[in-house]
Amino acid sequence: MTSPAKFKKDKEIIAEYDTQVKEIRAQLTEQMKCLDQQCELRVQLLQDLQDFFRKKAEIEMDYSRNLEKLAERFLAKTRSTKDQQFKKDQNVLSPVNCWNLLLNQVKRESRDHTTLSDIYLNNIIPRFVQVSEDSGRLFKKSKEVGQQLQDDLMKVLNELYSVMKTYHMYNADSISAQSKLKEAEKQEEKQFGKSVKQEDRQTPRSPDSSSNVRIEEKHVRRSSVKKIEKMKEKRQAKYTENKLKAIKARNEYLLALEATNASVFKYYIHDLSDLIDQCCDLGYHASLNRALRTFLSAELNLEQSKHEGLDAIENAVENLDATSDKQRLMEMYNNVFCPPMKFEFQPHMGDMASQLCAQQPVQSELVQRCQQLQSRLSTLKIENEEVKKTMEATLQTIQDIVTVEDFDVSDCFQYSNSMESVKSTVSETFMSKPSIAKRRANQQETEQFYFTKMKEYLEGRNLITKLQAKHDLLQKTLGESQRTDCSLARRSSTMRKQDSSQAIPLVVESCIRFISRHGLQHEGIFRVSGSQVEVNDIKNAFERGEDPLAGDQNDHDMDSIAGVLKLYFRGLEHPLFPKDIFHDLMACVTMDNLQERALHIRKVLLVLPKTTLIIMRYLFAFLNHLSQFSEENMMDPYNLAICFGPSLMSVPEGHDQVSCQAHVNELIKTTIIQHENIFPSPRELEGPVYSRGGSTEDYCDSPHGETTSAEDSTQDVTTEHHTSDDECEPIEAIAKFDYVGRTARELSFKKGASLLLYQRASDDWWEGRHNGIDGLIPHQYIVVQDTLIS
Repeated sequence: MTSPAKFKKDKEIIAEYDTQVKEIRAQLTEQMKCLDQQCELRVQLLQDLQDFFRKKAEIEMDYSRNLEKLAERFLAKTRSTKDQQFKKDQNVLSPVNCWNLLLNQVKRESRDHTTLSDIYLNNIIPRFVQVSEDSGRLFKKSKEVGQQLQDDLMKVLNELYSVMKTYHMYNADSISAQSKLKEAEKQEEKQFGKSVKQEDRQTPRSPDSSSNVRIEEKHVRRSSVKKIEKMKEKRQAKYTENKLKAIKARNEYLLALEATNASVFKYYIHDLSDLIDQCCDLGYHASLNRALRTFLSAELNLEQSKHEGLDAIENAVENLDATSDKQRLMEMYNNVFCPPMKFEFQPHMGDMASQLCAQQPVQSELVQRCQQLQSRLSTLKIENEEVKKTMEATLQTIQDIVTVEDFDVSDCFQYSNSMESVKSTVSETFMSKPSIAKRRANQQETEQFYFTKMKEYLEGRNLITKLQAKHDLLQKTLGESQRTDCSLARRSSTMRKQDSSQAIPLVVESCIRFISRHGLQHEGIFRVSGSQVEVNDIKNAFERGEDPLAGDQNDHDMDSIAGVLKLYFRGLEHPLFPKDIFHDLMACVTMDNLQERALHIRKVLLVLPKTTLIIMRYLFAFLNHLSQFSEENMMDPYNLAICFGPSLMSVPEGHDQVSCQAHVNELIKTTIIQHENIFPSPRELEGPVYSRGGSTEDYCDSPHGETTSAEDSTQDVTTEHHTSDDECEPIEAIAKFDYVGRTARELSFKKGASLLLYQRASDDWWEGRHNGIDGLIPHQYIVVQDTLIS
């Protein structure tokens, strides 16, 4: 293909891409215009509703005044009767009694319509003003979010355009280099042919002259051949280099193409829907519902005979549905909101390879890239899931604010026998409550936080979508599909099995032991985030059944270890504090007396399984110990409760996440402070307990209570024990539990081990031997025959 033909083909490809991008850009512009029109129509609708109810209020007031004049006219006529005795006599007659009741009913209707007019002016119309303000404010913020999403989408399209041009350029260079290489090969063949012909044509001459000529000609030919060979080698190297660049550029183009199509699809299918659902229509339908329900309540209380007309309005109010309205809107403007066609791979100059090249020398690079994407996606998904939870909790709070049922005005129609003013009957309505300003300020503050999280969530989801598309294509190409997920599932299952097989899970015991030994004074412990890479490494080691924190070496990041501990409790299938006791625990928080609160918490927790209580006792003893160093680590019980509350106790669905989380934090704080009064003692509940030295101690039901340290009991016994045969002979004992020595003087042994006891060092310790080593043995961990003890 000639160069002009190549240039024309490139222009056609770029023109086709530009046309598709222009169509998308036009769609994006029309989307904003469509949403603008919806906002304008919404504002106009609210303005029309205000004007309608303002005029209706005037009519109702005029009607009320006319009824009042009518009633006064006939009442005055009755009062003007000259014969008052006759009037009194007439009052006992049923027709006159009906007449009097009719006049009283007219006066009652007059008061009712005055009340109705007041409700229209001072309740319903301000509600529409509020909805209009909210709609404008929310639409402005929604438009900012939508514009950001569109800018991000156009950025992705521009990136695709740059990558496509780079691919075309490198591929063109490769083709050019290939042509030059072929030309060099032809020159080499031509030169070789010339050399053969010249040798054939040569005829014998005089010895001296012919020999010189042949030498010169041969020298010239060799020089020419060498030049051509050197040129060919250069062009071969250039072609190889350009070919590799073209392959890499094509791979980048295919990856960008996949990511772009995924981003465009996600924007049209998910982002637009979410933007209209959770931003543009946020609270609009609910607020309009409340305003119109106020109108319905007033009308239904005014006159029950108007049911037929009001049923139609009520049916319309019942059908206020954001989802249906959004669906109708998108169906009406289907050409604007429908996703465009996927971008197809545009091969350059006959390059029909439309798949990623996973062969060497790019295979190792793709494998490494796939692993990096997987690691990055894992981190991003965890972070984005946390943002999503916060966003959903905030959205629920906003929905609770805008859906409060305060539209019933039936109290406005309750009258006493006295002629009280109309305004006094509506003095406690929705719009006149002193708390309205505070509620409005709280609503706007919550909205601002929600939009911040919504924007953060959408941006995170956009990034995840692009990276996931690239990762999936790489994984599919490299033949590693589904292998990683299955491996992670098996490892997670292994970790859960391991956790359930012992009283204190290894990850909990090891992390707490390490922090207790090295991190009690670490500032911001559990509050500062650690390295995600190290958190994953430590977690993966525990999932394999290893203990990466064993030993006394302090070469790990303290914040990462704290993150592993929090991640373990957050990842439990069932939270440490079960949801079925949530309400009972929340009732305890309302108690002012701390001791009484601790007692009630204890009663609630005692219904839990023993294994759960052992873990709770162990954990909160450690947190209490940690809080005693709050001057150094800045983590008092309240700060620790904030960090551990969401991980240990989740708020059930249907509850206000914000307010309930504050109660959860208060509960965790109380449990940290009062852990000794809340959890059973070692005598009441056998099992490991937290030791301030960083180790785990097992306790049995013993008259000695808690174990004292070996150093305190033996009063610094430093000399090695040498028992002579003349003294009392050793006593045999059997270990009841596993024990790990905390110092060089204490012996370590397993349950069932045979021990030799020389003599008592104190009430809690023996001097003895195990496996040929002398040392101290705790009395509570062994069984000794009473008949053998002197």
